Formats: sequence, structure tokens, C-alpha cells
Amino acid sequence: MTTWLSQDAYDRLKTEYEELSTTRRAEVVQKIASAREEGDLKENGGYHAAREEQGKLEARIKQLRHLLESAQVGAPSAADGTVQVGHEVAVTFLGGALDGETETFLLGSREQAGHHEIDVYSPQSPLGGAVHGQAIGTQISYTLPNGKELTVRVDSSAPLQDG
Repeated sequence: MTTWLSQDAYDRLKTEYEELSTTRRAEVVQKIASAREEGDLKENGGYHAAREEQGKLEARIKQLRHLLESAQVGAPSAADGTVQVGHEVAVTFLGGALDGETETFLLGSREQAGHHEIDVYSPQSPLGGAVHGQAIGTQISYTLPNGKELTVRVDSSAPLQDG
């Protein structure tokens, strides 16, 4: 699956990847070596903590590598009146317990959101999938994982601005 990233998001993730795969990886290896020198590994809390940290670090490095390799870098599609990946989308819930409530979110990935304080929905999520490609003003019903149905109206959709 291709993930759209702005140039800013791509650069930020590439910097994180390089930092983790060089400096941080070497630091964790050193922590493990130091803890190993303390003796009995079965009861060595420092050793086990360092190994757990190494596992998390390697998982993040793998995640970043995959993301960077599969990323499509560039600007989100221009505002053309439809909901697209990389757009900030506003919807209003119609009917039910949420009637009249609005929600604004980024259709994309957490990595795209970067430093923005905004909820993120993937295009594969129930709400994201329902609104993706829809025109502003369209009402869409979609099914939640619990089987209930919700209806929303797309109020706006515009590219998320870096800043």
C-alpha cells in the first residue's frame, strides 16, 4: 500500500530513521553489552530492559523503512470539491446520538499529520473509507465495526497545510 507524505513529513521520518538506525541502535547495543557484563542474565533487570528497548527500536526502524520505501511524496491533490488523501475533512453527523455534531480530521496517516493537533482517519477506516472520493455536500451512511450505521455529511475538504 502506498502512503502519501508531504515533503516535510518524508524528511522528518527520514531523519528519524537515520537517527534510530545509527546512533540509537549503537546506544542500545552498548547498553546490552554493559548489562551483560554485570553477570547472571536471568535476574539482570538492566539487561532485560535493554533487550526490550532494542525490540521496540528495531520494530520502529522496520516500520519507518517500509513507510519510506512505499511513500508517495508530494503535495496532496488540490481542493476540487472531493475528499482526497492528505485533506483536512469536516463532517457533520446526521441522526442518532451524534446528530448535529461535527468532526474535523485528516484523511491519511499519523505521519502525514506531523506536528498538527488533528485526529487522523485512514482511508481504510470505516469513516475514512466512506468519505474518500465523495463530493462536498454528500451524505454517506457507513457501518461501524459494532454493526451500527452512521450517516455523515461532508462539509469541507482541503489539503492539510504544512506549517
